Amino acid sequence: MGKCASSHCAWPSLAALILGLGIGNISAASVYIAAEQCLAPAPSATVPDYVMKYAPLIWIHSQDPYQPSDIGAQLKNSVPMINHVAIPNVPTDITLDNLNELNKLGGSKALPAWFRGVKPNKDGKTEGAVSSAIVVREHGDVDKTVDAFYFYFYAEHNMIRFRNGAPEAIWYSQHAAGQAFQFSATDKRGVRPIGFSGNGTHAVYATAGTHDHTIPGLDLPAGFLEDEADEGTLWDPTLSAYVYSYSSTTGLFTPYDPTTPTNWLYYQGHWGDEQLPDDAPGQVDLFGQRKYSTGPDGPMFKELVREKVCPSGVKLCLVLPWVTAVNEQERKQVLADLVKEELKREGSKKPSKSLP
Repeated sequence: MGKCASSHCAWPSLAALILGLGIGNISAASVYIAAEQCLAPAPSATVPDYVMKYAPLIWIHSQDPYQPSDIGAQLKNSVPMINHVAIPNVPTDITLDNLNELNKLGGSKALPAWFRGVKPNKDGKTEGAVSSAIVVREHGDVDKTVDAFYFYFYAEHNMIRFRNGAPEAIWYSQHAAGQAFQFSATDKRGVRPIGFSGNGTHAVYATAGTHDHTIPGLDLPAGFLEDEADEGTLWDPTLSAYVYSYSSTTGLFTPYDPTTPTNWLYYQGHWGDEQLPDDAPGQVDLFGQRKYSTGPDGPMFKELVREKVCPSGVKLCLVLPWVTAVNEQERKQVLADLVKEELKREGSKKPSKSLP
């Protein structure tokens, strides 16, 4: 088999799959067929200890009916479809080991019959359910930069950037955008940063309370589209996770545990219900954002290879030094300084024009 470029090895991850299957306001789009099949290389050695040591802990909202789900169990309760019509001649038993075979059929949509998930136990573990995926990408630079992506049973995630084994910054994905913080700024249990999952939407926030996401990337305390987060059930995603390394050169994922299924990673597509028409009962359109929208795509589409802590879609990547409210004057000054610094950094990258 030939070498697979990253554009040929897109996968929705258990995070994307479970979100699409488990939440009402997400949906599925058609699959993009890979130009070639990908073969995973031999498993690498061990997971860097700091990836687990500093992994986030997630508070699930106290009233959230959608708990972390198991990717394999969801597949057993899914029906592959194209345009709401079941695909003929699909494998009768779709598993994590053959999910990629659906790529040959032109597309699929997964519409499960159940999606309540598994509530974490007192230790934060989803017993009997592998409910997250961790992807480690080494930059290969002199600073030994490593990006560790923590994908949850929905499509949202945290990413922690390490340099020489020390955590430097953390990204919280929130719907179409998100926020970045200095690692030292986040609330923690021990050395592990805390995340809060939005009730029913599962956007990941650094604090509890009300979060407005009407404007992508701008987290306000009130607005038209709001998420609620609180200290409901504490979930430790590392206790039930598949863990992989990712090569930016080959676009391939390698499991750290050779028994971990890999073929499903190369399934290309979105998961869940298709976006409801604007005239459908319950559908809401606020500033172009729909309440019941097309489902998420997977980690391959979350920029596993990125220059900054933020994905490139975030035009101004501000790595904030605080997560909670500070003195208003101080807040404005810090933001102004960060914006000035980021604009200066961006300007220095543009080639200068020679004078005639």
